Amino acid sequence: MSLTYLVLEDEPLIAMDLEFAIEDIGHQAVIAVNNAEARQAVADHTIAGAILDVSLGDGETCEPTAKLLSEENIPFVLHTGDLDRVGEHLRALNAPVLPKPQAADDVIEKLVGMAEKA
Repeated sequence: MSLTYLVLEDEPLIAMDLEFAIEDIGHQAVIAVNNAEARQAVADHTIAGAILDVSLGDGETCEPTAKLLSEENIPFVLHTGDLDRVGEHLRALNAPVLPKPQAADDVIEKLVGMAEKA
């Protein structure tokens, strides 16, 4: 059964790498570059899990999307290169943190494992 995963990522190459890794294991990816697009994706699709980049540029963080996913009981991981700068946000979101750079396959494996348990 094919599932749909959300990737909230403002870096196109990272988003594409994660998208391909999701598709390689037989699932679908919906890509969003900001919280508005992510919220729309959750409204339009049955999302099994999500990968959230913490810092989305222009001071925007993934926090609104993380809260929405938590309310909907959708598992997610935080995928960030800004561990020092956004440490407080990360603790408050209560989700696994996967530092960048990290192989897309490893990120997907962690997320799919969480989604299968949900």
